[in-house]
This record gives sequence, C-alpha cells and structure tokens, in this order.
Amino acid sequence: MEIERKFLVRGDFMPEVTESVHIVQGYLSTNTNKIVRVRIRGNKGYLTIKGKPKGISRFEWEEEIPLEQAEQMISLCGSTVIDKTRYLVLAGKHTFEVDVFHGSNEGLVVAEIELGSEDEEFIHPSWLGEEVSYDKRYFNSQLLRHPFKNW
Repeated sequence: MEIERKFLVRGDFMPEVTESVHIVQGYLSTNTNKIVRVRIRGNKGYLTIKGKPKGISRFEWEEEIPLEQAEQMISLCGSTVIDKTRYLVLAGKHTFEVDVFHGSNEGLVVAEIELGSEDEEFIHPSWLGEEVSYDKRYFNSQLLRHPFKNW
C-alpha cells in the first residue's frame, strides 16, 4: 500500500535539496480502477500499477524494467507524457519528493511525502503550502488530460 500526501510548494525549498533526477512518464491505462504507468527516472525504467485511491491510500506495485523497454513503452504514449524534475528534501525522518513540472504543466510545483499510516505525524517545512492530497487535478494521470497551463 502507498500512503501519500501532496502539497503545493509556496517557498524556496532548493537550499534543502539533497538529490535531483529528471523523470519522464507515460500512462498505458488511466481508467478509474487502475493506472498503469511507465517511467524513466534518470537512466532506469520502471513499470507501475496503482489501484483506485481510497483517501490517501492505494495499492501500488512497481518493478524496475530495462531502460530500452521503458523507452519503447513511453513511445506508445506519444506526446502525452509527464516531464518533471524531482528533488529530494529531508525533513526529520521523512523525505519529501518535490516535483517541478515542465512542458504543459510548467509552473506547477508539488511536494509528496509517503507515510507509514494515514495519521502519521511529520515535519511541515516552511515552504510547504496547501494540501492537495484529495484534489484529483493534481494526480499525474489527470495532468495529462487537463494540463496545469489550461487551468
């Protein structure tokens, strides 16, 4: 199970970044019950299946796949891909993944944190803005259909 909370970013997180990586991802299925995603993160490929969200929790299965297979699968997605840079920021015992979007989602910056339980406490850095965990517009699969630039 993946338990994840999402927040808009409203301040300068860059001084706290420990690592960054470029990500391109496409979707082979985005129906309401499951999402099948292919991702290239740096120089590695991944195939991910996510179940229907139940609050901030949902089933997630992910497997590393050969980069060339990921590239072939992403080519099936055409021009409808998510392009972003992910920055890792430590906050206490947790790591925020801050995604700075490019292309049709330019200007959108979202921080995600994975938790062990839905009510787990965590540090809220000063740059953390409004929570959008329950707003489906911020799901990456939705940003393909309704890009941030069109809001």
